[in-house]
Amino acid sequence: MDLNNFKDSVAVITGAASGIGCAIAHRLLREGAQTALIDINGKALETEFSQYASSARLFPVDITSESQVSEAIDEIARFYGKVDILINCAGITGPTGILSHEVGSKDLQTVFGVNFFSCFYTAKAVLPHMLKKNYGRILHIASIAGKEGNAGMLAYSASKAAVIGMTKTQGKEYAETGITINAMAPTVIRTPLVDAMPARQVEYMTDKIPMKRCGTLEEATNLALYIVSPQNSFTTGFTFDLTGGRATY
Repeated sequence: MDLNNFKDSVAVITGAASGIGCAIAHRLLREGAQTALIDINGKALETEFSQYASSARLFPVDITSESQVSEAIDEIARFYGKVDILINCAGITGPTGILSHEVGSKDLQTVFGVNFFSCFYTAKAVLPHMLKKNYGRILHIASIAGKEGNAGMLAYSASKAAVIGMTKTQGKEYAETGITINAMAPTVIRTPLVDAMPARQVEYMTDKIPMKRCGTLEEATNLALYIVSPQNSFTTGFTFDLTGGRATY
């Protein structure tokens, strides 16, 4: 893959202050992309990306607010003149280890706000700008939980399933416009958060993975960059697997 293709690209990344979003943002910046990085944690954004003053604009935005998202995207499009790429990485698990009848409605709404509605709001805001150019790449980070469901994680699993359903719909709706819209479904990715977990908990999670290990941030980033590259021109509405063989559908 010729990563020089990103040198003229404008990429918007949510959840950019940590985890997969942070790794993808650093990689795109190294490849020369102009980036607009969105996260509610403005201090963490500054800590991570202060060295990229000329190529990274930072937006401490609450992505569960449609008005804040719309204003930020419009500002980004005015400044750069376009938006080529949107990667939605923000996500939370919410309370876990509880049965469905014990799930609080407020907790469910909070998780859906971050995991699903933020993806809807950002895509809704960038699509008009992409349609003007007849080009765009949108990637929603979903989860294996959205495919299989994780017991004790109703809010997370259902919200990620909703992301996958939205991806299928959007992929079909914009298939003739030069815009591809795909999702990626990771299993457990090795991050500092996972490193801090008890070894037995990590072993429980990786036992479900045929490769018997976590994915790496580099592996997640490599796949994400392909999905949002110009080379990925004939796949849309699809959920890419990143599960070490756990989900083969």
